[in-house]
Amino acid sequence: MNSVTDIWENVLRQLRGTLSETTISTWFDELTIVDIRGNTCFLHCPNEFKKGYIESLFLPNIKAALHDIFSTDFEVQLLDNSGFQEFQGSAPQKKTDRFTSAEFTFETFVVGPSNKLAHAASMAVAEHPAQNYNPLLIYGDSGLGKTHLLNAIANVIRRNDPMAKIVYVKGDDFINEFIGLIRSNRGMEFRAKYREADLLLVDDVQFVAGKDQVQDEFFHTFNTLYESGRQIVLTSDRPPSEMTLLDDRLRTRFEWGLLTDVKPPDFETRVAIVKNKAAILGMELPDKIAVMIAQKVTANVRQLEGTVNKVLAYKDLLGNETDEETVARAMQDILKSNNEFIPTPESILSYVSRYYHVDEAVVKGQQRSRDAVTARQIAMYLIRSMTSLSQENIGRLFDNRDHSTVVYSIQQVEKKMKKNPVFAETVKELKTNINSRY
Repeated sequence: MNSVTDIWENVLRQLRGTLSETTISTWFDELTIVDIRGNTCFLHCPNEFKKGYIESLFLPNIKAALHDIFSTDFEVQLLDNSGFQEFQGSAPQKKTDRFTSAEFTFETFVVGPSNKLAHAASMAVAEHPAQNYNPLLIYGDSGLGKTHLLNAIANVIRRNDPMAKIVYVKGDDFINEFIGLIRSNRGMEFRAKYREADLLLVDDVQFVAGKDQVQDEFFHTFNTLYESGRQIVLTSDRPPSEMTLLDDRLRTRFEWGLLTDVKPPDFETRVAIVKNKAAILGMELPDKIAVMIAQKVTANVRQLEGTVNKVLAYKDLLGNETDEETVARAMQDILKSNNEFIPTPESILSYVSRYYHVDEAVVKGQQRSRDAVTARQIAMYLIRSMTSLSQENIGRLFDNRDHSTVVYSIQQVEKKMKKNPVFAETVKELKTNINSRY
């Protein structure tokens, strides 16, 4: 093996033999290898909750994988941020975190008619937290800059108050963290983390809708922060009025402050975004190329920036000229015909399994419990409607099931959606949230 990174990739391959892909993607996504010294493997996990969970549940798996690779026993040490800095031989930096990044600031956010109000409201909240709009809820489709604005708000607040306690979480991570800590009788630790925040940022808050215990916990967290004069900023894919599974108490509170939307950028704004991204990457993009990208890529900011990244990669790694042919190739890699990112069948299966808290192997297998059957049928329906996979190939993905079984499952979902508005909303929510992750 050429590097510790190669070793860690090999460890992950070993772990996939004993742990589900959902487990790997949920708990190991922020875990990186630092070094191997002697018979000790040093890993870095910046997420304190995930670090504790890995230490309590998965260290034996990691040690076993290392033993399989090297045929000798290994110790594994997990480092938090301060431990990682000390390991690297650098002095701990005061309040260094994701919000000091220069990438996601108000200065790098391109303002246009589609996001002007959201930008102005975010700046007002950043300069005077909990005084103007509390909560601030920004809604709109994926890839339009909602997360950028969350980070820009935190960036200003961190600059103005280096000691401010800022907590950022995605809606689905809030759910998983809540379930994990409650099951391990660490509910007080969970509540302390969120209810003592000076600024709470929740990305994709629509995930909490329809989950009674999670909504109840979020309701009390919201009240604690609001009543103590702390700022709350939320993003979602739709306004609260359209979250049909959202608890009425939460819907009311989400609407207490300011609701503002972000829409797809117009042509002029798209050109500005392309040129701004290119400048940040140190690339001078000809006007005709910026215009070409802005004309073809219309869905969202993320795709515009992804195209520019791809063009730069072709230029730096392959020596390609920044011409129309290169741009066309970059856009072909990024987009499909309707300008959306393509979720894979595996990613849909993974997300549905995670949503229903059923292991992927169970969803793909023969178990007939109600949750397993529901998750299985919905996963088949979504894979069929969101990808180009044939019914025969969908059957192969699900433990080599017959084509007729897939047809039956899809029909069952369609019938239930017509009869049950709540079920239909759940399927819609799943589809929206899967798309929002790509």
